[in-house]
Amino acid sequence: MDKATLTRVGGRTVNEDCASCAERNGAYCVVVCDGLGGHGFGEVASATAVEAVINAFKEYGEAADFVERAVQAAQDAVLKKQDSSMRMHDMRTTLVVLKVENGMARWAHVGDSRLYMFRGRNVIAQTADHSVPGMLVRMGELKLKNIRNHPDRNRVLRVIGDRDMGLKYDISEPTPVKPGDAFLLCTDGYWELIDEKQMAKRLKKASSALEWLTSMADEVEKNGRDRNMDNYTAGALII
Repeated sequence: MDKATLTRVGGRTVNEDCASCAERNGAYCVVVCDGLGGHGFGEVASATAVEAVINAFKEYGEAADFVERAVQAAQDAVLKKQDSSMRMHDMRTTLVVLKVENGMARWAHVGDSRLYMFRGRNVIAQTADHSVPGMLVRMGELKLKNIRNHPDRNRVLRVIGDRDMGLKYDISEPTPVKPGDAFLLCTDGYWELIDEKQMAKRLKKASSALEWLTSMADEVEKNGRDRNMDNYTAGALII
């Protein structure tokens, strides 16, 4: 399996995204987070969550319930960091994490950072955004493709680090993978500026996970010109 991550500041002065990937005894983990700068210290929140997930993977990555425990580890780490300073009290982050081992994949997400699973040119699995437009899609009031231009697309309903709402996340069932399958985990600054057809097209032409991410980033940059681009970050795993 081939894995890679890419993160860029976009049009902002601070990169509040974070991503990492790791391998352990034939198991693979990818994690992507998008810190919420409106709450303060978003870059600390995302880095804290990513570090917690990777540390959990190194410690008990082979566990059947690793994904659930990883999300909880991220929540605990961010809450602990909040308690260390009043200035960090309101920091939050989205999170999406993937584990692949022994021909099976499992993932979880909190917020509007996404996971896509590709087989050939088709998206065969995609996470559902925990956001206002994501809620409208689930209610049948908005088409999924129209989320990218919705005025409330940045209103996230679930995050890591929310004490009042508690930890709420979606988790997949164990999903079989095949050679050639590919996973893309990305923040909203990434998926808002490249559609799924371009993702699949560039996957077919790429010879590595990093080449795929870099090729898609070129499209993101092109489509983000003359806009106040957000940070954009992604991780990829190709089976």
